[in-house]
Amino acid sequence: MKILVTGASGFIGGRFARFALEQGLSVRVNGRRAEGVAHLVERGAEFIQGDLSDPELVQRLCQDAEAVVHCAGAVGVWGSYQHFYQANVVVTENVIDGCLKQRVRRLVHLSSPSIYFDGQSHVAIKEEQVPTQFFDHYGKTKYLAEQQVFGAQAFGLEVLALRPRSVTGAGDTSLFPRLINMQRKGRLSIIGDGLNRVDFTSMQNLNDALFSCLLAAGPALGKAYNISNGAPVPLWDAVNYVLRQLELPPVTRHLPYALAYGAAALNEGLCTLLPGRPEPTLFRLGVALMAKDFSLDISRAREYLDYEPQVSLWTALDEFCLWWRAQHPG
Repeated sequence: MKILVTGASGFIGGRFARFALEQGLSVRVNGRRAEGVAHLVERGAEFIQGDLSDPELVQRLCQDAEAVVHCAGAVGVWGSYQHFYQANVVVTENVIDGCLKQRVRRLVHLSSPSIYFDGQSHVAIKEEQVPTQFFDHYGKTKYLAEQQVFGAQAFGLEVLALRPRSVTGAGDTSLFPRLINMQRKGRLSIIGDGLNRVDFTSMQNLNDALFSCLLAAGPALGKAYNISNGAPVPLWDAVNYVLRQLELPPVTRHLPYALAYGAAALNEGLCTLLPGRPEPTLFRLGVALMAKDFSLDISRAREYLDYEPQVSLWTALDEFCLWWRAQHPG
């Protein structure tokens, strides 16, 4: 099978492209940075550099591909709606158009459980529990992109979407690195009582889920799937586990939720008034995510994708810490 993986210079796209090569697939990758995919090219991947905002480039990328695994997109919580809309919706529309015109059989779309988040606690949330209003531009545009993907079924494209929660492992440059840097600067505090339980996803488990999407048939098609390790853990236990592994002091200081949320709102408000709208150091979304329960019901993935998490969070965190030490010797 020949596949295209977009966003291969990023964490998830890069890890899946490598996994697909190891499974014997023919893999074409796209990314903006050649150095970010050099390790994939060395393993036999074909690399076509360029911006997915260019429809002609996307047509070229999709030529002769049997399936596309679309991992590219904008992430984060700060920036204009237009920025997120362009990177998450318009780019996905280009990918869909490329799939249809180049007769690609299947599109596997990497979505996000951020679409569910409304600042409240959620336990075992199901795929259909999408809020009527979205907390931020990222969540809204990821949902809009997902709807574009499902709309392409009417034109014969086989589609699936995954919503993986807090993916980590070797190569994670977002989730735990941010917390590590905050702790090193003395800015990390436990928000609230510190007992909130959340889901994580080992990158190895996500690889299995994405690969299953390439092989799935019949009733598995045309659905969105929650993906996680299926075993929520106290967030701050996981954070302190990583800090101890890296020989950093654990987080012990507590900050009341209302105080932290108010400070974040003030910080965001000030940054909107400053020249250039600099990114705040504290976000309301980040405060809520660090204080609230948030877990997914993965029964649909178990039923239709035969998804069963094999790698525990602690194994994924050991993998991350080993990688982090190699990247930051001394």
